[in-house]
Amino acid sequence: MGGPVDKDPPKLLSMIPEDQSLNTKPEEIILTFDEYVKLDNANKNIIITPRINKDELNIQALKNEVRIELNQELEENTTYVFNFQKSIQDLSEGNPAENLKLVFSTGETIDSLEVNGNVSIYYPKGRNDFEDILVGLYPEGDTTDLFTGPPYYISQVDSIGNFTIGNIKEGAYRAYAWKDENNTLKAEFKTEAFDFLKDTINIEDNQNFIQFNLSLADLTEFKFQRSSISNGSYDLVLNKNPIEIKIDAEGFGETIFYTQGEKNLKLFSKETGNDSLLVNLQLADSIGFRQDTSIWAKFPQTERKPEELTLSAKSGLNFLEELQAELSFNKPITQVYYDSLYIPLDSTNRIQIEPDMLSFKDSLKRDILLINIPIPDSLELQIFSLNIADSTFQDIQNQYNLKPLIANYRRINPNTLADKISGSINAQNYPLIVQLLNQKGEVHQEKHLNEESTFSFENIEAGTYTIRVIEDMNENRRWDPASFYENRQAEKVYYYLNEENKSKEIIIKSGWTTEDLVINPSKSTGIIKNNSVDNREIEVDNLN
Repeated sequence: MGGPVDKDPPKLLSMIPEDQSLNTKPEEIILTFDEYVKLDNANKNIIITPRINKDELNIQALKNEVRIELNQELEENTTYVFNFQKSIQDLSEGNPAENLKLVFSTGETIDSLEVNGNVSIYYPKGRNDFEDILVGLYPEGDTTDLFTGPPYYISQVDSIGNFTIGNIKEGAYRAYAWKDENNTLKAEFKTEAFDFLKDTINIEDNQNFIQFNLSLADLTEFKFQRSSISNGSYDLVLNKNPIEIKIDAEGFGETIFYTQGEKNLKLFSKETGNDSLLVNLQLADSIGFRQDTSIWAKFPQTERKPEELTLSAKSGLNFLEELQAELSFNKPITQVYYDSLYIPLDSTNRIQIEPDMLSFKDSLKRDILLINIPIPDSLELQIFSLNIADSTFQDIQNQYNLKPLIANYRRINPNTLADKISGSINAQNYPLIVQLLNQKGEVHQEKHLNEESTFSFENIEAGTYTIRVIEDMNENRRWDPASFYENRQAEKVYYYLNEENKSKEIIIKSGWTTEDLVINPSKSTGIIKNNSVDNREIEVDNLN
């Protein structure tokens, strides 16, 4: 009490077996320190290669010793590495032992081959978070992979995404990287981002530099769960959301419509009866799994009161010349009563919404209504309120919206806008999707480039933005995640990076024109032979 704070880490006095020992098969490992020590989540923080059964280990700290009972037979002629990282700490202040590693061999030589590389993240949440990211090697022919079992060799990436796996035995391996948030030493195919090399790598020397780019992909098999008659609709329940939907049925788009909810599709019909309707469905999920099936849907008469028609609006949006409103409904809309749909200007004047201002986002669903309203320059108002009275809309079940709605929109002063953001992309693959993202990470504007390398965004509000580029290799105008079981990697994603301050952010002010931005592609997943990128450059790339 009263003395200086202990800032010194525990010092290792001895190891049994000794580091770099040969021809040894210890049943127990003993580390002795110069002070009392404790363990911090040893099962997670102690990285052991090659693979052993951690569940069999008994790890204890007693006074100034750490004892590890292995309780399993070690492989012949194999080099084992115990990397203790920060798992052993002094008892008083929690200072971790530094650079603590034990290497020994059950044979006559120490394996010395090494692989290093870097892990990046395609869709980072703010600053890149490299905590819990692992890189693993599985021997060729191993029956496990990153989703089914721990790797043979493993490494944890550092705070900037770099990794090294050392003491590797010469051979052919499959290489994977993933974010192990639940500490199972394997990836969860629905919730944990991952990446992989498509081919095995032959590790014969230390010249292999591997680049990984993590992203999420739900690899669950795509399937129907059930179908049933609901309150005026025929419901199809799926185990995940489809992104491609093709429906073929008699009267589809005329008397038959559908809506899409969370993992479900609802079919609606203007006509009711006891006859069944043949519906052919072709669905696909985000990674390419497909479901082609046929069902017999029914829309019987019922005495139950239909579900109430509800609507919502994307209120609070800004516009420049034409007010663009979007209304969403829980059911397909069949009728609009225009007298009660307008924008009041004062006590006597209004902008009346006309039929030619309306369109459905998808005429086969009719549940999202787009309204484009030209606003005269002569009007001095800044805030325009779209008024929707009750009983303005009628749905396919002859229900009306019971509640009125007012949605507000703000007209932007053109003098407060930046004129333009433009530049070029040193792209190697086309076509490209170029996205201007606002500070919330939302897509503010989007461009599609088939072959041209230049881009331009105009009439931009002052603020902070980033630019994201997606290599749209299958030309479907969206990003496609990896399909591990088809050995297909995710479409490449990269960002504009300011070479001076190493930031992705672009600050835009009123009246500014930002030109000549140059976007360079990031490193693709794979082996970079004779890598010329040193660690300083890797660190800079991952700062944001």
